[in-house]
Amino acid sequence: MSHNTAVIQTDITRAAINKNIYGHFAEHLGRGIYEGIWVGKDSDIPNTGGIRTDVASALKKLQIPVLRWPGGCFADEYHWANGVGKRKTMLNTHWGGTIDSNEFGTHEFMMLCELLGCEPYIAGNVGSGTVKEMADWIEYMTFEAGTPMSDWRKENGREKPWKLKYFGIGNENWGCGGNMHPEYYADLYRNFQTYVRNYSGNEIYKIAGGANVDDYRWTETLMKKAADLMDGLSLHYYTIPGDFWKGKGSATEFTEDEWFITMKKAAHMDELITRHSAIMDQYDPEKRVGLIIDEWGTWLDPEPGTNPGFLYQQNTIRDALVAATHFHIFHQHADRVQMANIAQTVNVLQAMILTEGKQMLLTPTYHVFDMFKVHHDASLLASETKAAGYEWKDGRLPQVSISASKQQNGDIHISICNIDHLQKADVKIELRGMKKTGKPSGTILHAEKMNARNTFSSPENVKPKPFSGFTQKGGNLEAELPPMAVVLITLPADPS
Repeated sequence: MSHNTAVIQTDITRAAINKNIYGHFAEHLGRGIYEGIWVGKDSDIPNTGGIRTDVASALKKLQIPVLRWPGGCFADEYHWANGVGKRKTMLNTHWGGTIDSNEFGTHEFMMLCELLGCEPYIAGNVGSGTVKEMADWIEYMTFEAGTPMSDWRKENGREKPWKLKYFGIGNENWGCGGNMHPEYYADLYRNFQTYVRNYSGNEIYKIAGGANVDDYRWTETLMKKAADLMDGLSLHYYTIPGDFWKGKGSATEFTEDEWFITMKKAAHMDELITRHSAIMDQYDPEKRVGLIIDEWGTWLDPEPGTNPGFLYQQNTIRDALVAATHFHIFHQHADRVQMANIAQTVNVLQAMILTEGKQMLLTPTYHVFDMFKVHHDASLLASETKAAGYEWKDGRLPQVSISASKQQNGDIHISICNIDHLQKADVKIELRGMKKTGKPSGTILHAEKMNARNTFSSPENVKPKPFSGFTQKGGNLEAELPPMAVVLITLPADPS
């Protein structure tokens, strides 16, 4: 067993943890929208206006704060007017060469957000679109009445304008969004964003298309040329244990070596945020511009026998540890990271939910989101962790990561990850400034096997359970975590 120590300053808070770092992403990709979220009003699968009832109910339980749509690469070939009123089909050139019916468009997406109680985050088309097309879309969605676009919206069944808080000007314009140089995109961004206007009391948070992984020059250029006209700048990074082009690695049949490299690559997110943030600090020392990590998660080989262009992958306890590790990193950078959107919500990449016909299951990653929702908008507590080494062959990583937050009612939540696939972790935490609390409680997500997962025949193989492997005595907390575990300990405010 390895020994880990930490100090948590329960009376010293840092930045607020923006709930939007627990955001989601749903692209027109494979069975993510169609079959996963949208089945149509005439489906024999229970639905609300065409949206799967079971999926919507499960997602609502997560208290999703924000949902990104329609892409991804799809966004820069999506022409919104074909997805309202009388629909026109389109070819999805990026994902499988399928024909998209455009049955799920702006009205359906906004209805989904209303069902979930979340903010819509729409990615606009810069790569193959026009300034006018983008301006018309904003007018269609948010202008009250009396213009061609607002009147068309009314004709299509929506009387009042929607509230649209987040809008992205393009996506991955360094690649699938147009293969642009940063200087060229920066100029296009300045141009396009001008016409993303605020109507009818609506205020849009404008997000510029940011860098791919460690393209620091892209961040430098965008901040230098356009920081004054943006509210957020995106960053994309996927955890890929293998090679992107030659083989990313199986989602379920992987080795101990692959487990370790996955954890190592997940931890790399911290370096990326640190270095991109340092560049942003040079041009925005007051941290007005948020870093928006609107694509992240594991990207693994598609499940055998499925369409490789649909990016359907299983989800194991390994994915759950990747998610929890990322959240701890995002917490530590809460002063700059203002949103993150896991890729993706249903049936695509590191999904929350998998469906097969009428069947639905919740993945281990879903359960991490559910456990960690107590951190939404809570105050990050100052803390310091001295972790034991998780050593594998000639590699070494911190065995545990710890994050703590305090809600407005005084409840303290401490999340702990043990990424070690073999060793238990003994954790001793000093709770400085700790006042009397109510009865503590714990929850654990854990599995005995590295590739433990939920299947349609056994949908509850991996799920949270009560955790009693800890003790609290005054200002000290001790816990013993099994390998491959995510634990949440709650210290409620003193009820007296």
